[in-house]
Amino acid sequence: MLNSLFTSVLTESTETISISNFIACIGVSLLIGIFFAFMYAFRTKYTKSFVITLAMLPAIVCTVIMMVNGNIGAGVAVAGAFSLVRFRSVPGSARDIGSIFMAMGAGLITGMGYLGYAILFSLIMGIVLMALTTVPFSGNKKRDAIEKTLKITIPEDLDYYNVFDDIFDQYTTEHSLVSSKTTNMGSMFKLIYNISLKDPSKEKEFVDNLRCKNGNLEIALTRQEVNNNAL
Repeated sequence: MLNSLFTSVLTESTETISISNFIACIGVSLLIGIFFAFMYAFRTKYTKSFVITLAMLPAIVCTVIMMVNGNIGAGVAVAGAFSLVRFRSVPGSARDIGSIFMAMGAGLITGMGYLGYAILFSLIMGIVLMALTTVPFSGNKKRDAIEKTLKITIPEDLDYYNVFDDIFDQYTTEHSLVSSKTTNMGSMFKLIYNISLKDPSKEKEFVDNLRCKNGNLEIALTRQEVNNNAL
């Protein structure tokens, strides 16, 4: 009985797929797609259009695989081209791309008729995805407390190249100047640094020392943002 659950329902040629088998494969694909959509939306920001697309993708891939007359290579190529259309104009994050490939993998399995394997694959990947999303990575919190972006405004007559080096050496383990630009009609410079603090508890002391150097002009110390579009 158990072995029959993991046997392909498409034992006949793909040219003569029965209506019942076709509906069964599409139905399982849609359920898997909805399951992946809920797993993707768990504790993450998402757009409604992407979640809907993710829910439908396994059924689309499944249909393509069943309709290519058993040529799996051609089916994967066509389905892969369809799935990448979304990323032509909007860069996808690593999680987006991973979800796309999971949905495609499930659609490929159901398209070959292995409904039991498709369900098992989806359950395993869904549980792993939820577990990794739930588990807190303490390294991220520590990094957020240490790695900062410093935005500091200085008067135009102050040579900014080495002016803060003594303060950086005292309070940071590393620092790099990301950008510099003029502001306030060219009467000031706005500098942006990426820094790593030695001791986050001395953040106020660090800022107070910078204020003494920049004439008490604007200083902003913020969390160092990670590029959401990076893999």
